[in-house]
Amino acid sequence: MKNNKNIVSSTLQIAVFLAFVFLQSGCTDDFEELNTPPKSVVSVDPGLLLSDVQKNIILSELGELPNNIQGSWVQHWAGGQILGQSRYIAQPFDFDSYDKLRSLALIKHELLEGLEDDPKGRTKLAIAKIMEIYTWQNLTDKFGPIPYTESSRPIEDIITQPKYDSQESIYQSLIVELDAAKAQLNASDESFGNADLFYNGDVALWTKFANSLKLRLGMRIKYADAALAKATVESALSGLLIDNNSENAKVPTSNDITSNRNPNLRQFSSGSPDLFYLAEKFVDVLVATDDPRLPLLVAPNVAGLLPEYQGIKVAETDDYYSGIIRNQFSTPSIYFDDSYEIPVYAFSYAEVCFFKAEAALENWAGFTEVDAENFYKQGVLAAMSMEPFNILEADIPTAYATSEFSLTGTKEQKLEKIMTQKWIHLFGRNQEAWSEWRRTGYPVLNPGPFAGGAQQIPRRLIYSSEEQLVNKDNYEAAVSTLSNGDSYTTKVWWDNK
Repeated sequence: MKNNKNIVSSTLQIAVFLAFVFLQSGCTDDFEELNTPPKSVVSVDPGLLLSDVQKNIILSELGELPNNIQGSWVQHWAGGQILGQSRYIAQPFDFDSYDKLRSLALIKHELLEGLEDDPKGRTKLAIAKIMEIYTWQNLTDKFGPIPYTESSRPIEDIITQPKYDSQESIYQSLIVELDAAKAQLNASDESFGNADLFYNGDVALWTKFANSLKLRLGMRIKYADAALAKATVESALSGLLIDNNSENAKVPTSNDITSNRNPNLRQFSSGSPDLFYLAEKFVDVLVATDDPRLPLLVAPNVAGLLPEYQGIKVAETDDYYSGIIRNQFSTPSIYFDDSYEIPVYAFSYAEVCFFKAEAALENWAGFTEVDAENFYKQGVLAAMSMEPFNILEADIPTAYATSEFSLTGTKEQKLEKIMTQKWIHLFGRNQEAWSEWRRTGYPVLNPGPFAGGAQQIPRRLIYSSEEQLVNKDNYEAAVSTLSNGDSYTTKVWWDNK
C-alpha cells in the first residue's frame, strides 16, 4: 500500500483473485473438470507469500529509496550533489511496506483463516504475525504515526481512509501482539519449511527471533517510556535469544546480477559514482582505531596521496563536490566485490549482544557493569566474525583488543562506545543504523553545511503527497500531533533523549 488509493486497488485485485479461486474450487462434481483448466491456479501457497515478504522487506532496508538515503544520514556513505535527499533536501516518501503487510494479511484473513488452533495453520500464522510485527516496527520508525489498527483488515472490512495511530500506541500493541504470537509457536505443528528464508521453519529459532525482536522493541522506547522499556527488555531477556552467528536471521543472496543480488553490491557497483561515496566519518572512525575491518571495507586511494584512506564529506556545498577528484578518495573494497554472496541480515547475534550490554549499563535484569563489558566484547567479536569479514578473535591485533574491548569512563561514555561499534556493525543496514543513532545520539554526527537542505540530520520521513490528497483529513489529524509538522526535523515519539 504505497498510498490509500493503492490500498483499494490492490485489495480489489486480491478480492477478484480469491473470488476466482473460490469459484473454481466450489464447482459441482459434474462440472469440475470443465471449470478447472489443467494449468489454472486453484490455491495460493502461504509459503510463497512469506518468502516474498522476507526477501523484499529485508532487501529494501539496504538498496532502494528511501532506505539507502538513511545510510548517508548516518554517514556511512555520502551522496554527491546529484542526490538531493542525502543533502537533507526534503522529499515525500510512500508507505512502501504496506504491499508486504497486505500479503501477510492475506495469509491471516484468507489462506489460513480458521486454522488458528489447528496444527496445520497455528504456527504458520504465528510466524507470519511475527514477520508482520517486524514490518510494522520498521514502518512506524520511519514516519511516526501511521495507519495501523484500520489497515491490513479482511477484504470485507476494508477501510479506504484509515486513521493514523500514534507511535506510542503502535509500540504498546506490537509488544502485546508479539507475546501472543510467540505463545502460538509449536514445534509439532506444520511449518513453512524451506519457504521460510530466515529459518527453514525451525520453531525454536523463531522463538529466539521473537524474543530478540521484543528486546529491540523494548530498547527502542527506552527514552520515551522507561517503565515499559524496562519491563519489555527484562521479559525478553528471560527467554532464549539469538545466541550465535549461525542463528542470525538473514536472506541469502546471489552474485548473479539477474537474480537475488545483495543491494549493497548493486548500490556501489552500478550507476554514477557521484551517487555513492564512503563517508568521511565512517572511514575516519575505522582509521582512528586501526579497525581490522578497514581494508575489507575501504580501499586506499589510487592516487597514492596521504591520508591513504579518505572518505567524502556529507551534505556539502556545490563547490566542494565539483572539486572532488575521484582517485584521491577511497573506494569500497572487498565488501562490495561481486564475487561475494553476502547475505542480507534482518537480525544478528551482534545486535543482541549490544542490546544486552546497554541493558547491563542500566542494571536491568540484574546485570552489572562487568556484564556490560562482557556483552559488548561479545558483540564486537560476533560482528567481526560475520561475512564477509570472517575475522576471528585470534586474528585481532593486541593493540586493538586492548583499546576497544574494554568499557571505561562514565555511563554515557560507555554507551557511546557500545553504540559506535554497533554503528560500524550496522553498515549497510541503513534504516536500523539510522534508528539507533536517532534513539541514542551516538556516534556523534555533525550535519553537513549545505544551505539548501534542512540544516540538520533528518529525524523522520515525510508522508507521501498522494497520501495527503487521498486521506487528507486523517493525514492532517496525524500531522497536528507532530512537533514540527510533516518535516524531516520532527522527531518520532521514541526519539526523546
